[in-house]
Amino acid sequence: MQYVERHTEALNWITLFLSGCVVLYTLAKYLYPRRFQEYIYLPLSNKYFLVQGKSDEIQHPFNILLFIAQVITMSLFIFLILRTLSPEIPKNNPWLFLQICTGYTVFVLVKFYVEKIIGSLFNMDTLINKYLYQKLSYRNLIAVLVFLGNLIFYYIVTPSKTGLLVFTLVLLVLNGIALFYSYKTNGKLIMSNFFYFILYLCALEISPYIILYKVIT
Repeated sequence: MQYVERHTEALNWITLFLSGCVVLYTLAKYLYPRRFQEYIYLPLSNKYFLVQGKSDEIQHPFNILLFIAQVITMSLFIFLILRTLSPEIPKNNPWLFLQICTGYTVFVLVKFYVEKIIGSLFNMDTLINKYLYQKLSYRNLIAVLVFLGNLIFYYIVTPSKTGLLVFTLVLLVLNGIALFYSYKTNGKLIMSNFFYFILYLCALEISPYIILYKVIT
């Protein structure tokens, strides 16, 4: 029998962060079981927004736990994309993942608070708070899917450029569907503030990503 040498890559720190996500999801389920159950069924029913989320408690501990998991999960996925497309980048920068985490967190939080300020200036606090709450909830839920994708790509299937591209496109489609549903459920409020809402979309939902793309490329 001839033995074939197998090269394996140490994933200790990645396993640690993914285990941290499991702990965060477990805490969310253990501390808020009813809220978590209704949240998981969010793609099938909007009961979560009608009951548990009716007060738009963005800073609720449940949302904070899921947001931290989102930051870790999305940062690991971005790290995976960079490692697959340009393997030399993570090799030359041992702090890349922490930089991605920091950049992702700062980008999301700055964008969030700017949106809150703009909403106040346009006298759209009710609409913006509800919209931000729904957007956060949907993206936290999408992050659960990304978490499962990370498990597959890091431990089961060797990621390819095509596979990551397809998975990313699926995430973008799901995010678009979630935003569309949010706009639809808030249709009356949006129509009563249509002009300001269009300005809001152009300034804070489109421009930041264009600027970010220009900076990265």
